[in-house]
Amino acid sequence: MGKFNGLLLVSDFDNTLVYTEEALQKCVDMPPVSDKNRAALEYFMANGGLFAVATGRAKPAFETVVDGIPMNAPTVLFNGAAIYDFSRKKYLVTAFLPDTVRAHITQVVTAMPRVAVELYHDDNTIHALNANDVTRRHMHITHAPSIEVDTMDAVPSPISKALFSTEEQHLNDLLDYLRAQPWYHDYEVVPSAVTLVELTAKGANKGGMVQRLAQLLDVKRENVLCVGDHANDISMLTWAGEGYAPANAIPLVLNTPGVHHLPDCRDDAIAALVAELDKRF
Repeated sequence: MGKFNGLLLVSDFDNTLVYTEEALQKCVDMPPVSDKNRAALEYFMANGGLFAVATGRAKPAFETVVDGIPMNAPTVLFNGAAIYDFSRKKYLVTAFLPDTVRAHITQVVTAMPRVAVELYHDDNTIHALNANDVTRRHMHITHAPSIEVDTMDAVPSPISKALFSTEEQHLNDLLDYLRAQPWYHDYEVVPSAVTLVELTAKGANKGGMVQRLAQLLDVKRENVLCVGDHANDISMLTWAGEGYAPANAIPLVLNTPGVHHLPDCRDDAIAALVAELDKRF
């Protein structure tokens, strides 16, 4: 019995476990998991803890980095639309979008020509409608190629999630437009970066899927610890027994009641949390 037995630590990937914002904005190489974070996670798992990532990334985008991440639990993908076990190459839970989303996506990109959308599926296929510079920068950081299409008719089912993208100065216009639609509350709609807005099926968010993951692993809610930096992480931070945010998190996350603060992601926030747990247990 290790000192962390029965604990489940769940971390967001981008800008929480690894700082990727510079790679996204400048199209430079993405850094690996830092030596300190890696050593801390290996220590945590060696002493009985379970570690998982909950990411907005799709399966093909996360597959490019998964081998470099020390994990011993399944991964929450697509911003909460699925749980995937990379060790067994198997989906454990899925909550994909209904086909009604096709008309709504078409409506958005028609009304807002500056907005692109990436469409993800249950395999490694990615389709891009109305692709823009943000799309191409995002594809650079994920190392996941996409198929550009002209209409939603060329996009197959199922669609696991849709990812809207636009330049930072236009993000609020996109959010305002989405919120004004009568179908807005039929989905989960949440920003995941200063240029990105996630759209998943109703109820398919990180909080709901981390709860399912804890049930699968037979871990009590009070023993789940979650770490994240952006709005799409709030649902899991507030559901978890303990929620944490790195210092680089957006103000909305840092000011969420009950969320504890960690050092900046670039200063090994996850290692700092494991060190804190090491003193406590």
